[in-house]
Amino acid sequence: MESSVEIAGSAKTAATPLVEIRLLGPVVVRHGGSPVVLARSRKLRALLAILITEPRQVSRQRLCDLLWDRPNDPRAELRWHLSKLRQVLDRPHRLRVLSSEDGIGLDLDGCVVDAVQIMTAEKGEPLSVQRLKTLAELYRGQFLGELSLAEPSAEQWITAQRRRFAACQISILKQLTARRPVGSCDIDQYLEQWLNLAPFEIEPHHRLLSVLASQGRFGEAETHLANSERLFADEGISVVELRKTWSDVKKERGAATRSTNSAGTHQVAVAQVEPCPSAPSRSALAVMPFTVRDPQVGTGIADGLTNDVITRLAKLRNMSIIARGSVYALAARGVSGVEAGKQLNVNYVATASMQRVADKLRVEIDLIDTQSARIVWTETCEAPNADLISALEELGNRIVAALTGEIERAERNRAILRPPTSLDAWEAHHRGLWHMYRFTKENNARAQHFFDAAVTLDPTFSRAYAGLSFTHWQNAFQNWSDPGTEAESAYAAATQSMLADEQDPAAHLAMGRALWLRRQHDLAVKSLRVSVDLSPNFALAHYALAFVEAQTGDPEEAIKASDTSRALSPYDPLMFGMLGSRAMGHLRLGQFEAAAEWATQAAARPNAHINILGMAALFLALADRVPEARILAAVIHAQQPRYGIDSFLAAFHFSPEEAHLLRSLAAKLSLI
Repeated sequence: MESSVEIAGSAKTAATPLVEIRLLGPVVVRHGGSPVVLARSRKLRALLAILITEPRQVSRQRLCDLLWDRPNDPRAELRWHLSKLRQVLDRPHRLRVLSSEDGIGLDLDGCVVDAVQIMTAEKGEPLSVQRLKTLAELYRGQFLGELSLAEPSAEQWITAQRRRFAACQISILKQLTARRPVGSCDIDQYLEQWLNLAPFEIEPHHRLLSVLASQGRFGEAETHLANSERLFADEGISVVELRKTWSDVKKERGAATRSTNSAGTHQVAVAQVEPCPSAPSRSALAVMPFTVRDPQVGTGIADGLTNDVITRLAKLRNMSIIARGSVYALAARGVSGVEAGKQLNVNYVATASMQRVADKLRVEIDLIDTQSARIVWTETCEAPNADLISALEELGNRIVAALTGEIERAERNRAILRPPTSLDAWEAHHRGLWHMYRFTKENNARAQHFFDAAVTLDPTFSRAYAGLSFTHWQNAFQNWSDPGTEAESAYAAATQSMLADEQDPAAHLAMGRALWLRRQHDLAVKSLRVSVDLSPNFALAHYALAFVEAQTGDPEEAIKASDTSRALSPYDPLMFGMLGSRAMGHLRLGQFEAAAEWATQAAARPNAHINILGMAALFLALADRVPEARILAAVIHAQQPRYGIDSFLAAFHFSPEEAHLLRSLAAKLSLI
């Protein structure tokens, strides 16, 4: 939960180390720039938030009523949490947790608290544009991040606060978009944030359409209108007012044009767009030298881990990684991470610090977007330090996998917000990934369109060819079109990926999948092992290896590969496949109850497709859990009435004996 966030507007003094507290996003507390480790208690974070946001001291009874739902001794629980809070906030020279006979409060004098800055601005004088921009940067996530509590009263309070701060954010963005010139390079960013918070309000749509029309970006405006209409229709909301908005905008632009152009001309008045800082066409990352916060950790250990992370990231070949010499040279001159990122012209900078805590080696790492100077991700990684080499290996694995996953997620989200007509090859590729991970026939077709656009814009882009290959793989696996034709298309695209960059592990992954479709299992495993060898941190390669080994290879190796893929990418959009591969490994080993458990977990993933549901139903029946299996079978029939055992067996490559067993179970479930 801790981070090295620099809260906007902060300033440190030598006399009193500044206390920084962040509530907008995961809870963070820092003293004098150093993060404070919070106890692993959600209620401690909620207690801190309540005491900060309430206008006066809060009674002990109210705190007990909010946070504890009939425990044995709520007052004792409160005392324990207050003692932990004092450890976080109080210092010998300054006590910040104040208590009276019945009230608890905080002394926040000299503290920088993002939520307090927002609340102060909420009821203050009109703000300058610069101040509004500073406040907008404070929002690094929703209030208290993803924290939730079981007590209804506490959850209700958190929900109300989230609505309050979201409303404040909308107000800030609304003011910014009204006061920024239509040609400013950041207005799109603020409008996108506003629309993300209030997608069904007409006002932000009207403002965005007006800006696009003013800049002459009519194609993008029409695309936004079409996408928004689909969004409204999916929610059962009338699109009449939305269409009227675009009609009004066009009338406004027509009036503006007539007033600014001479008689007889029909040119459109287009606002001048201010130049924005250029960025690399593909994402670039600078990993700054890891700092040492503990004399027990030598600089040699920190430098060794930094070099290891840089090398591993470079092997992935999915982004540009700044060489060791450049980042060390800037660090030696005392250049900060954000400033180094700007000098190196990279999109992201990773900074980290190391220390020993008890018997563990700890790394606290931040990923920073250099353009906005915002931390987009922060994490604390720990490994037992009894065996230093093993600890560094484990930390390197976790850091590399996490950084690549978070950057890819950020790039996908960034690309989906950009107008399709303005995408470069890198952005088109990530727009394709966003659609690809929806796992529906329609989204797969959209993904294919964007991957095609990416390779047209950059014929040397191996990752885009790999993505294109996967869309053909999906078409074959899901039986969305002729499997034989799609298998050949998947192989052809994988071949192009290999020709573009034979050292790209994603190219060998694509080839391994394509060879599996061709039932060339030994060659498929060989390609997938090359992918893993090229980049041991490539979670998808480990997953694909588990998938193939689970069906036609070594099931125990499949289980190991599945576990590795999930450890490397614990929030992967293909998690259902990782879990399903483990389930198939247990099936092959005759461990039917374990197979049912893992398949059920796979089917519970929100984006699990029909074949995963089929697997769970059949494996449950195999474990004599037929009532549960029939419930899943009913879900399958509701989604695809024609889906049956033939569809399932066509997707996977089970042995004749296993296929016969599964076919006999399907009859019990009417999956025929």
